[in-house]
Formats: sequence, structure tokens, C-alpha cells
Amino acid sequence: MSINFFGKTLSGPLTVPSGIVTTATPIIQYFFDHIPQVGVLTTKSIGMAPREGNREPVLSQYAPGCFVNAVGLTNPGAERSLELLGQLNIPSDRFLLTSVFGGSVAEFVEVARLLAPVSDGIELNLSCPHAKGYGMAMGQDPDLVHEITAAVKAVVDIPVIPKLTPNTPDIATIAKAAIAGGADGLCAINTVGPGYTSAHGHAVLSNGEGGISGKGVLPTGLKCVRDIAAVTDCPIIGCGGVSSADDVRAYMNAGATVVGVGSSLVGLTTDETAAYFKTLHQDLQGNTNRAESHIRYDIDMQFRPVTLVKNEKVCADITLLTFDRKVNIQPGEFIFLWVPGLGEKPFSALTDDPFTLVAIDVGEFTHALLDLPVGTEAYVRGPHGIPVAPGEDQKIIAVAGGTGLAAVYQVARDFGNADIFVGARSADRLYYHDECHAVATVHVATDDGSEGFNGRVTELLRERLQAMTAEERQALVFYNCGPAPMVHAAEAVQREYCSPQQIFSAIDYLTKCGVGLCGACAAPDGRRLCVDGPFLQAH
Repeated sequence: MSINFFGKTLSGPLTVPSGIVTTATPIIQYFFDHIPQVGVLTTKSIGMAPREGNREPVLSQYAPGCFVNAVGLTNPGAERSLELLGQLNIPSDRFLLTSVFGGSVAEFVEVARLLAPVSDGIELNLSCPHAKGYGMAMGQDPDLVHEITAAVKAVVDIPVIPKLTPNTPDIATIAKAAIAGGADGLCAINTVGPGYTSAHGHAVLSNGEGGISGKGVLPTGLKCVRDIAAVTDCPIIGCGGVSSADDVRAYMNAGATVVGVGSSLVGLTTDETAAYFKTLHQDLQGNTNRAESHIRYDIDMQFRPVTLVKNEKVCADITLLTFDRKVNIQPGEFIFLWVPGLGEKPFSALTDDPFTLVAIDVGEFTHALLDLPVGTEAYVRGPHGIPVAPGEDQKIIAVAGGTGLAAVYQVARDFGNADIFVGARSADRLYYHDECHAVATVHVATDDGSEGFNGRVTELLRERLQAMTAEERQALVFYNCGPAPMVHAAEAVQREYCSPQQIFSAIDYLTKCGVGLCGACAAPDGRRLCVDGPFLQAH
């Protein structure tokens, strides 16, 4: 079902709205290479300067398929984005729509000018409802919409597509102002709101409020597209609340040329996302409506209370936190710990009963955990991720550094027949030593030789693999977890003796939403750690 879009014959009439899933270039490239039904690839909104965005939580689910988010326009800045987008291999039948934002007309112009050479089109974010001074604040003023659109059109020679806010009494007036400013097409809608969610008496989002998306905004999106189509015949990208082929048809009947699917992708693995879009495309060709059966309406983002009963320092920057109850978590899964006012971060559970986690001081949140007082009430959500599943006859080799031991201890405990290789800078940074010895054969390496092998844990691993027979090595399965340099070094050694299919690794990538929507945890091959992992099989 190809379409013509600004001079390109595209492989499909679908896109993923800005800020959802396709937010990192490895994910964009994966879609280009493997998901042809998505003809338009929309980037995350990019500004002039790097922006960290809001502290987590950044996403809240208030009903199945319905969300409030406040990511906060996180992006690496225009210069770095130019470098990253320039590395993409864009097929001739796809369209890269680069979303940009600014705090002034001049910023919009400069970002668009910089990124136009690596883009097929520029989307103007005139509609973000939760970042003060950006987006919706500009997009509700028709004169400013006209001015921004005209100024950007004057410096680029590719299509310019303003993204309009539904949070205005007359979106048709805004659309006409954009068209008068030279817009080649329009996109509607961005999220509705802002809205507010709470849990246990606390605002969930660190920003306090955020944009509303998901199934609940479908009627608003359809009305806005219909109102826009009544005043212009330019191409329209319609998005908001789409989950099924019937929703896509409704947008097309309202006047959309391209239709975006966003929040419906929550919780889907990369393979499941591809299967969803394939089915959706088949539905559109065959007048069926089966794709929605792929959607995960069972994703649990509710918070459950836990109370801290022990905060046990391992050393100056490592602590073990033990809470008052069990959490339901399988080996390989992870949870989020939320401390209202401080934020939330993902953790592997060192033990499930009682729930215990290990924190290393690497930022504001974990620094605060080091001195978190006993009696503190916190909250957990999850579990998230895919449990590990070693074969019955496989011997487990777990390689851990830093907090990585928390991700592999339960694997060894629950499946047995395991060797655990633990690396640390010095003996005082080792923890859960006796417990590991009780469930596995333990091999320790310290950089300074203060305990165990004097050197890198990967050197110790190589010695162990060298001593094995080829038949013994074929029966191994590896689980690596820790900082990227250690994991990459462990994988390199393992590849010398075993096949990639035997190797599973979890690297400490940044994880924000935990359910696959924000794309922050993208691996270099385009998989997302939170839904495809955290243990990703090597290729």
C-alpha cells in the first residue's frame, strides 16, 4: 500500500509520532531496514542545545492504553543530532521527518537550517503541552505560527510541516496561519492537556503534569484532522489514539494522508512491533481489522508500597537496601523504585524475598539512596523485561561487575549449575559473597589483587574457558551484566570459544519509561533494553 508523499513513493502510509519509540538513530535505522510499513520515520524533537529533560517518572498510565507523559524534550542538541542523523542509510521509499523545536523564531530557524541537509522534511513542534516556553505556548498564537513557519521556509528547501496542538478552541485558524506562512503540510495532533495523575497521594510525573496520549484522545485527533482538512488540501499527518486499522481508516476518511501510531506500541518487543505493523498493513490492504490483537493492554505501571527496613553500606559509594516485603520478580526481570520528590530508577532485584537491591552512587537519585533512612516508604512498579530461560542441560556462566551481580544472582540461585565471575576494583567493593558461594561456584577478580585473582575478571574467564573441552563449552550459556566496557570485554572472550547464540548481555544503558515508548535504552542494533531484554542475545 504505497503512497506518494512530497515527491517520494513511500512503502507505507504509516509513521510513528515524534517522541515515541523511534527516538534514537539505531531504532530509526532498524525501522528503515526491517519495518517497511512505516513509510515516514519521525525523529524526536531536537533543539539547539542538548537537553536532559525531566527526571523520572516521565510516563504514567492511568488506564489500559491511556497515558500522561512529560519527557521534557530530551535531546542531544542540533550539532550532535546532525552527526547522528547523517549516519542513517535512508531507503529511497522512506521519508525522514525531523522534528525541531525552539524557544524563539531564531532558534527554530537555526535548528531547521542545520538539520535540513540530512532530512527529507522538517516538522515544527508547535504543540508540546508540558515544556514551559516551547511548543503549545507558541502554537496557540496564529501570528507566531505564521512567523515561525515563514522564517523556517525561507532557509530550507525541503517540506516544512508544523505539528499543531489540539489545545486551542479553533485549530482551523492555526492551520490557516501555518499554510499562509508557507507550510507544505500539517501534522495533528500532539498530546492533549496537560493532565495530572497521582498514586498513593503523590503526583506521579516529576514534572507534575504532562501531555495525554493513547486511546482516549482518538476522538479529539479525528475532529482536529477533519477541521484542518476543511480549510486546506495540503497533506496531513494524523495521529492520536490509533490502535487499529479501523482507526487508520477513520483518520484517512477525516483527511489524513499519513497516519501515526504511537502509544499503542507500549510494551511491544522489537519483533512484536514489526509483527503489529505487518498485520496493520495487511488489514489496510484487505479491509480486515486484526492488528489490535497485538497490542499489550496488560502492561502494569501501577505502584506498590514498600518500606525500607535496612540500609547496609558496602563501602563509601555502594549500599544494599532491604525492604519489608517480597516482590514478584523472575530472574532477568527488573523493577522501578520510586521515591516521590526524588524520582525513580530501574533496578534488578538482588533478592525477591525480602526485596533487596544494590545501589551504586552514580547520580542524584542513587546518591540519595546511600543515606535513605530506615522507615522510608517508597514504591515499586513492574516487573518489566523478559525473564531468562536457560536450557535444562545448559551450564550457566554469569559475569558481573558493579550492580550487575544483582541481575545474575537470582539466575544462579533459581536455575543452579552455575559459575559466577565477579569483578571489582578492590575487595571492599564486593558484596553478597557468602550468598553467591551458597548457590554457585564463585570466581573473584580484583584490579588491585586484594581478593581473588589479581587482574580483570575477563582474564579469569578466559582461563576457565580454555580449560574446558569443546563439548563442555557447547553446553554453556552466558549472562553478562555490568558497565558497557566490562560486558563488551566479556563478550569478546566468550566469542573466542562459543557461538553468539550462547551469549546474553545486559548493559547499564539509560532506561527511562521501562515499557518501550521513550527509546532511551536503545542498543546499537536498534533493540530496546527494557522490552527486548534486559539480557539481549548476541548476534
